[in-house]
Amino acid sequence: MGLLFKAKNVDIEKAKLRNPSRVRDHLANERTYLAWMRSAIALMGFGVVIVRLRHFQVPLIPHPGAGWKLGLTFSLVGLLTVLLSTQHYFAVRDNIDEDTYEPPDRWVILFSLSMLILGAGVIYFVFSVPLDPMSPVIPE
Repeated sequence: MGLLFKAKNVDIEKAKLRNPSRVRDHLANERTYLAWMRSAIALMGFGVVIVRLRHFQVPLIPHPGAGWKLGLTFSLVGLLTVLLSTQHYFAVRDNIDEDTYEPPDRWVILFSLSMLILGAGVIYFVFSVPLDPMSPVIPE
């Protein structure tokens, strides 16, 4: 156990010597992680707002639509963002310590595609739901 701990300390010391800006890199990684957390919270909040907007309209039919599904999807993507960003944070932290970090494109592509799909869902939802003249929320 002591030998393993000592070997890990030696590896960390070597990484510190190879990468003099290690602290700055770790702080940048943490800022990026916190930005992903803010995005996840915003996604979950937007999902709740979409679901709650349904309560402002007087339903003309017994089942007023599938807006709750869109809101649920936003909330689930927010939760998935929390999980993936946490995993990514720890992977980048280890890569910084080992001085082997390479920026992956897959996270940018994955998040961009999910935002495109969710944005298309919002546009479809907004423009497919008929306006109710009895609703207290009427755009001018």
